[in-house]
Amino acid sequence: MYDYVPGKSDWLARGLPTEGDEADRPRAGALARDDVVTCRLDEPGDAVLERVRASPYGFGLVVAADGTLLGRLRRSVLEGGTATTAEAAMEAGPSTVRCDTLVSELRERLDRRGLKTAIVSTPEGRLVGVVLREALG
Repeated sequence: MYDYVPGKSDWLARGLPTEGDEADRPRAGALARDDVVTCRLDEPGDAVLERVRASPYGFGLVVAADGTLLGRLRRSVLEGGTATTAEAAMEAGPSTVRCDTLVSELRERLDRRGLKTAIVSTPEGRLVGVVLREALG
């Protein structure tokens, strides 16, 4: 037996295994894809742009060495050619959801905001992945 001190809410937000009546409800963490382009703050913008163009997304994500999400890089900004580094081009602190967000809630949130993707992160802000709206049904 293990006493998880941070609590049930934290456990669920990390996407850790669950059991019980609601364990089978679909959640964002289970749909998160890890194929999004990531880079460090000091990477050249043109190098990141090449990878973003080859990806299924119109953006890349800037992460710290420990995986903490720092910002989003939009392809349109990178194509502008004025940013020499990822740090100069990024939008800091993009909105994220936790692994335990119900698929129905995430679908509603994306539809309400007219968005095609959601970024999933841990409670500490570490990147888990990206969920595509089309995967939500």
